[in-house]
Amino acid sequence: MAYSQLQKEETEVHIKASADKFYDVFCNKTYVIANIFPELVQSVDIQQGQWGTDKSVITWTYFHEGKTRVAKEIVEDIDKEKYKMSFKVIEGDVMEHYKSFKFIMQATPKEKGGSVVNWAVEYEKQNDSIHDPRTMLQLTVDETKKIDEYFTNNHN
Repeated sequence: MAYSQLQKEETEVHIKASADKFYDVFCNKTYVIANIFPELVQSVDIQQGQWGTDKSVITWTYFHEGKTRVAKEIVEDIDKEKYKMSFKVIEGDVMEHYKSFKFIMQATPKEKGGSVVNWAVEYEKQNDSIHDPRTMLQLTVDETKKIDEYFTNNHN
């Protein structure tokens, strides 16, 4: 049986950084993630458009499951008021296993400081032998913690 159904995995990470600072990195300064977390992300390059704009195209080179991988993504659904955006993967290693793959991120301020970052991965598998993308979701958790550490230790 081939999967033709959209599925979703979600997680949340509580961080000390403000929602606006965290969101600013992912929306407007995505390229700095390679400097913050070089052991995971080798590069983040804009291919089309401008940082922080809908429909811009970004290429990530990253390390996952023991290998260097590449993903080309379209930035979508930017909502600066809700600190929310998504990255739809259009090319790269992920697409060998999935018909569609999208990361959705939202940072929500906490009343007493810090924020909660919600990550979701929406995907459609190529076939039923493909595993759920839990390791990809874990990458977002690791990135989130590393960015929080960056702000906590260096850039308050």
